[in-house]
Amino acid sequence: MQSWSSPQIPSVPGTAPALRLYDTADAQVKPVAPGPVATMYVCGITPYDATHLGHAATYVTFDLINRVLRDQGHDVHYVQNITDVDDPLFERAERDGVDWRDLGSREIDLFREDMTALRVLPPRDYIGAVESVDEVVEAVGRLLESGAAYVLDDAEHPDVYFSVDATPQFGYESNYDAETMARFFAERGGDPDRPGKRNPLDALLWRTERPGEPSWPSPFGAGRPGWHIECSAIALNRLGMAFDVQGGGSDLIFPHHEFSAAHAEAATGERRFARHYTHTGMIGLDGEKMSKSLGNLVKVSVLRSKGVDAGAVRLGLLSEHYRSDRMWTDQVLTEGERRLATWRRAAAVATAVDATDTVARLRQHLADDLDTPKALAAVDAWAADAILGIGSSTTAPGLIADAVDALLGVDIAPR
Repeated sequence: MQSWSSPQIPSVPGTAPALRLYDTADAQVKPVAPGPVATMYVCGITPYDATHLGHAATYVTFDLINRVLRDQGHDVHYVQNITDVDDPLFERAERDGVDWRDLGSREIDLFREDMTALRVLPPRDYIGAVESVDEVVEAVGRLLESGAAYVLDDAEHPDVYFSVDATPQFGYESNYDAETMARFFAERGGDPDRPGKRNPLDALLWRTERPGEPSWPSPFGAGRPGWHIECSAIALNRLGMAFDVQGGGSDLIFPHHEFSAAHAEAATGERRFARHYTHTGMIGLDGEKMSKSLGNLVKVSVLRSKGVDAGAVRLGLLSEHYRSDRMWTDQVLTEGERRLATWRRAAAVATAVDATDTVARLRQHLADDLDTPKALAAVDAWAADAILGIGSSTTAPGLIADAVDALLGVDIAPR
């Protein structure tokens, strides 16, 4: 799958502190300690609708991680999937009277445009579910051979399921109790009431062929991948076990990330899929949860079509901490636009203001579990001084613009 073009990242002088991130499994902020190559997997979209601000908040967050790791001198191997074969895609295509492939292709193109506008660095590997089917077939076969999976005793639809008992550590990633797991499993794509399952929480690995649905051949019958095994196979085959960061929204903690980890752990016999499980909070709109069912999604492409600068959207999303559930309002956007204009004005007149300390604070705040409110406040303070002409410069005039570009992904270079 083709990714999108990458913006240029300026080089910023100085030394970056080590990154520390909150880990969901360990319930604490702890160091990210990659080798020369930092590895990161972030779950991608199901392309049946345009990118909304919940998506954007997630990808902007992990873009910051990417940028901070690069600033530390790491090469970053970033992998992202696209679930381009799934029930929501088929349902929307049927509703709109279009081929599911055409719908997926259209929305993937729009997603690329949105990510380009938001200046999100592209993944090195951008992999669709369709192109990874052979990898999934191989992974499901390994799980069946090891006894971690079983074929449902259903003559019409002998689907393949993963046994929730296949790994002794199951549940470590989410730390949810049984009642919470059961509730989220039912709400987030699981099928706890399916007859014949050994355990209500057992997750679908391979869905055998149904009329009107696409399918691919396999030793266990023609069909298509389950959701969790797709990400498990894609990440495992490109990053291996114990990669540095697995990311996504907090709604993916269970069942998606718990099961994608368990699939890989059962297949390899190793203890932990990723070293860090990092999750973003949810974005609401004017006091309401933002959701498809409520019809209150704010789409990046719609904002762009109205002439909103994507840099202002990015700053609005960064104005609160990435782990917090937060609201998007007109005021948030207005403040993002005001901040962007102020920073650009300051960058244009800042030839006499020293930015060295500001860049150091910016780096420090981002290294501290991506504390973007403090990072933005540090640049705000610099901008206020620059506009007033306070301070004297011992650094290159473009330092602050380069740092804001490289670390925050916002272009404030004088125009």
